[in-house]
Amino acid sequence: MTNENTPRHTKILIIGSGPAGLAAALYAARANLEPIVLTGMDLGGQVSKTHAVENYPGFPEGISGEGLVKAFHEQAERFGTEVIFDLATEVDFSERPFQVTTYGEKFTADTLIITTGAAAVTLDIPGEEEMVGRGVSYCATCDGHFFGGMDVVVVGGGDSALEEALYLTRHASKVTIVHRRDELRAGSILKQRAEENPKIHFVWDTVLTEIPTGEKVDTVKVKNVKTGEESAIKAEGAFIFIGHTPNTELFDGKLPLDDQGYIVVDGLMQTQIEGVYAAGEVADPHFRQVITSAGMGAGAAIQAIRYIEEKGL
Repeated sequence: MTNENTPRHTKILIIGSGPAGLAAALYAARANLEPIVLTGMDLGGQVSKTHAVENYPGFPEGISGEGLVKAFHEQAERFGTEVIFDLATEVDFSERPFQVTTYGEKFTADTLIITTGAAAVTLDIPGEEEMVGRGVSYCATCDGHFFGGMDVVVVGGGDSALEEALYLTRHASKVTIVHRRDELRAGSILKQRAEENPKIHFVWDTVLTEIPTGEKVDTVKVKNVKTGEESAIKAEGAFIFIGHTPNTELFDGKLPLDDQGYIVVDGLMQTQIEGVYAAGEVADPHFRQVITSAGMGAGAAIQAIRYIEEKGL
């Protein structure tokens, strides 16, 4: 009889259940390694909250984020993945096998794949959360297509905000960049491109204060930080690009992180600890796409499988 305090052992433990985690699980399961996935707070991560995904191959009519996650989940389980709805609270890389504690159980693992993702920094203003998927977005590449011929606002003044604003000009009729300062923080080339684009307009020294709720976004409320003047901007979309925060608190001090907090990996998704891999947005400050995260997850699993075979685990 197994003591309830005895940790469960697995060859591959995956922390996180977004596209990277579930893709890793699929590959590990198909290698008959019976991986365990700890879902974290939400099965599917950020994509599960996306209204529609139209840029993932194989779905010519598009698919909801929830539907795509459901397909990932079912496919991974079909080949023997065990998905556990629990959250990792502690990791220990000091001895092998690695140890992971959750709210409900303890695990040991020969290899670990970290796919805890990243979260967009929000404005935390009234209406923002309620209108996600109804006009509020944190990804122009994902959602820009839905705003063809419409007016949209972009919040932010850094490189990401300008890159996304320039992308949106492919679809939107007008892109208004709202920035809390009187100058952009972005690089000079991006600034020049934005300033020269006839579709892009700027509102300086201004912050969003509210996104009125309804069936969809039709206006945003703003306030000038210098004069205090309040007004409204007509817009059918509000794209917020004030940063992303990787979910790496659990690994701070235990794995090398870059200056933005992302886990440092090599081209094979390997961290500086042998047998520990990271994939998806937790290790990707650049692309932040479902397809790239899934690819990174598959790559991490392939490397973990090779490691297990080489070590005879």
